[in-house]
Amino acid sequence: MSNVTPTVATRPSNVRAVVPLAVGAAVAIAIGTYGRVHDPAGRNTITLFFKDTLTFKAWTTTVAFALVIFQVVSAARIYGRLKFPKSMPAWYGDAHRLSGTLAFALTLPVNPRTVIHSVAGCFFFGLFTAKVLSVRSHKLPGWMLPVIGSLTFAALAILWATSSLWFFTNKGFPQG
Repeated sequence: MSNVTPTVATRPSNVRAVVPLAVGAAVAIAIGTYGRVHDPAGRNTITLFFKDTLTFKAWTTTVAFALVIFQVVSAARIYGRLKFPKSMPAWYGDAHRLSGTLAFALTLPVNPRTVIHSVAGCFFFGLFTAKVLSVRSHKLPGWMLPVIGSLTFAALAILWATSSLWFFTNKGFPQG
């Protein structure tokens, strides 16, 4: 006679997908609303060691885009879609999370240059929020994380194309 209680396997539910998606949508709407109602100063806000805000944003978004490319490749390895590297180093998961955090932080200064850029920025932050809330849950449908990750990548690609690529094409690379 055994005292072991059989466990019932639970199936991932599409209903559970609503929470991270709703929170992500709320973040996107909040950022969009703020962008619409705030009074812009019309002056450089953040420059650090760059000559102006536009140069700062072009470079930080380019670095963020490179980090997101690492995010996609490392996620594919973590989830077994790629076999490189053959054996995953112990720090690989930490590097994946750190690259995502840094990419997020580098894109915080949203450039409202165009409607497309602004909307892509709102979508990016909403999708990123939904991705972070979804990444560790095993109770969500299997399709959710790859779809949200792909959309997050696409949103940042649009951000890069409408800011950094535009800047480098129209202003050129800064000369030392």
